[in-house]
Amino acid sequence: MAEADPALQKPAMAGAAPVPAPETVEKRPGQTKRIVLMLVVPLLIAAVGAYFWMTSGRSVSTDNAYVKQDIVSVSSDVGGRIVEVKVHENQMVKAGDVLFVVDQAPYKVVLEQANAQIANAQVEVGKLQTDVRASSVDITGARENVFYAEEDLKRQQALMNDGFTTRARLQQSEQALDNARTRLRTAEADAAKARAAAATGAQVPGLNPEIAAARAQRDQAALNLQRTVVRAPTSGRISQADRLQIGQMAIQGLPLVSIVVSDRAWITANFKETDLDHMRPGQFATIKLDAYSGAPIKGHVESIGAGTGSEFSVLPAQNANGNWVKVTQRVPVRIAIDGKTDRPMIAGLSAKVVVDIRDRDQTDR
Repeated sequence: MAEADPALQKPAMAGAAPVPAPETVEKRPGQTKRIVLMLVVPLLIAAVGAYFWMTSGRSVSTDNAYVKQDIVSVSSDVGGRIVEVKVHENQMVKAGDVLFVVDQAPYKVVLEQANAQIANAQVEVGKLQTDVRASSVDITGARENVFYAEEDLKRQQALMNDGFTTRARLQQSEQALDNARTRLRTAEADAAKARAAAATGAQVPGLNPEIAAARAQRDQAALNLQRTVVRAPTSGRISQADRLQIGQMAIQGLPLVSIVVSDRAWITANFKETDLDHMRPGQFATIKLDAYSGAPIKGHVESIGAGTGSEFSVLPAQNANGNWVKVTQRVPVRIAIDGKTDRPMIAGLSAKVVVDIRDRDQTDR
C-alpha cells in the first residue's frame, strides 16, 4: 500500500481509531468504454438510416390482405321437402356427387299425367286422320252428284228444245245441279279443315302439334323429376351444411349449401392508392399468412382493381358536403399464388403481401 501524504495526516485524537488513507482510483477503463459507445452508437444509427434509404422504394406492402376462394352457392331447381341429406359440414365432394334429395312423389305424378296427355293427343290425332279420310269420301260422292245433276240438266234441256218436257222440270234440274255443286264446295272445305287440323307444323315436321306439346310437357316433367336429386356442380369442400335438414322445405332458387372450391385460391390485397404508382400486373410478390409460420408464399400481381372498395359498397360515400375529409382510399389488387402450397388455404385468412416494384417498366404478362 502506498504511503499516505504527510500533509493529509492529522494528529489522532485521544481515544479515536486512526483514519486510513484513501486509495488511488483507476479511471482510464471507464473513459475508454464511454468513448467507444459515443462512436459506435452514431455509426449504428447511420448504418440503419443508410439501409432504409437504400432499400426504400423497392417494394410496397400491406397487411390488409385476405385469402379468397371461389364459393358456389347450391340451390334446388325445384321446390319440395328434403327427404335425404348425403353430405355434412367440411366434407370434400367431387363434381356430380349427390348433396341432397327432394321428395319425388309429386313429380312422378306430374310425369304420369304428361304421359296420359300424350296418349290423349295420339287419340285425337287418330280422330283427325279419320276425319280426313271421311272428308275425301264426301268429296267423291259430291262430285258424282254434280256429274249426275249436269247430265240430268242436259237431258232436260234437250227435251225442252223438242217440246217433250215442262219448264218446271227444267228448273228442277237446274236447282238440283246448284245444290250438288254447293255440297261439293262444302265437302272440300270440310276436307281442308280436317287436313289442317291433322297437319304437322314447320317447327316439328312429321309430328302433330298436339303430340309435340304433350311430349314437351312430358320432357319438362321428367327434367323436374331428375332435378329432385341435387348434385355438386363442382369439386370442393362443403360449407354451411347445417341448413340442410330432413323435412325442411327447399325453395326453388334459394341457396341451401355452399361449396368452397379449394383448388383455386388467390389473395385480395387492399393497397393504398398512393402505393399504386409503380405497381404493374406481373410483378413478383411474397405472401405471409398470419395463420401459418414458415417460408413466405410466392406469387405475382395478377390484376389491379377497377375501383376502390368504397365504390362497390352498398352505400357509397357521398363527399359533396361541407364536412368532407380526405381519406386515403384502398384499391383491391388480386395476387395470384404461384405453384401449390403445403398448407391448406382457407377462405378469409389474413395475410401480409409485399410487392416488388423495382422492375417498374414491366409490362403485363
